[in-house]
Amino acid sequence: QVQLVESGGGLVQAGGSLRLSCAASGSILIFARMRWYRQTPGNERELVAVRGTGGYTDYADSVKGRFTISKDNAKNTLYLEMSSLKSEDTGVYYCNAEVHSSLQYWGQGTQVTVSS
Repeated sequence: QVQLVESGGGLVQAGGSLRLSCAASGSILIFARMRWYRQTPGNERELVAVRGTGGYTDYADSVKGRFTISKDNAKNTLYLEMSSLKSEDTGVYYCNAEVHSSLQYWGQGTQVTVSS
């Protein structure tokens, strides 16, 4: 079974930076589309960043220019680098791997809190 484990969350002041990590089992990073989502209480889970197997990346408008999704295949790790953080970025961040539209895997999430 594929396992995804997020880490790197914490408390940061507005304007600061954090780097989230998603440790992935096996070779899932090679053949899966990787995504970062976030969710706050009372809100739907929001897609914030995507990296395709061919290197394509896309971001939610709210984070463009501030967040960068990347991966290190040798370390089996997906990253989300976040800068110029705002209070609106607060939430639980989840790592997701999509092999097919009907076959996806999720991590348990890591909390990011940005003080205003």
